[in-house]
Amino acid sequence: MKKSAQQKGLFRPFEDLKTLLDQRSIALKAEAAELPPNAPETELNPDDDRAMFEAAMANVKKMPHNTCADLESQKFVISSPQKSDESDVLLQLEELVKSGKGFVVAHTAEYVEGTGYNVNRAIVKRLHSGKYAVQGHIDLHGQSVESARVLFDQYLKESISTHKRMILIIHGRGLSSPADPVLKTKVIQWLTTGPWRKWVMAFASARLCDGGTGATYVLLRRRPATKRFKRKKRL
Repeated sequence: MKKSAQQKGLFRPFEDLKTLLDQRSIALKAEAAELPPNAPETELNPDDDRAMFEAAMANVKKMPHNTCADLESQKFVISSPQKSDESDVLLQLEELVKSGKGFVVAHTAEYVEGTGYNVNRAIVKRLHSGKYAVQGHIDLHGQSVESARVLFDQYLKESISTHKRMILIIHGRGLSSPADPVLKTKVIQWLTTGPWRKWVMAFASARLCDGGTGATYVLLRRRPATKRFKRKKRL
């Protein structure tokens, strides 16, 4: 008698599988869950693409050529687009008109600034940005040139004698002048060419909160810049 594979010490469960398949002794049946009960059996060749396509398109009806979709009856959901550069500019302009946000005095044609002898330009930027505390101010707005000059001289003399370094001179923007603003132009002239120029270290238009281009910050020296002082600086 022929010994089995287990008796020989070898377990070969698929040894006779090819023989069984060749003899078609195993019937492959579809599971009952795949088809509904009492469903008619349709014999389709899986390799026949034409038959599969026709079966899938069995209930499809052909539309007439002159039929178009009614776009008006369709509801479209349009997502809000990202803000364009133009909308950002309009928003900034609206905030500028309402609250003055974004307004930079130094970017306007009315802005003025200047420095004395041998002064770093960075000091002017610091002056305009409010890095120095205002220790006093004088309001010349509405004065005539003659009376404004008297008040200007008195205030500069008082500021120097009391050791003030940072002062604010309010002169107005001069918008009612037919040409250049008269009083504002005179104040800049007195700071740069008058007898007080040796005491002026730097000047710049004020920030918006202090009057904007209608006022000027003036940074005074501790000592006047005399000719002897200039010679020492050159050495």
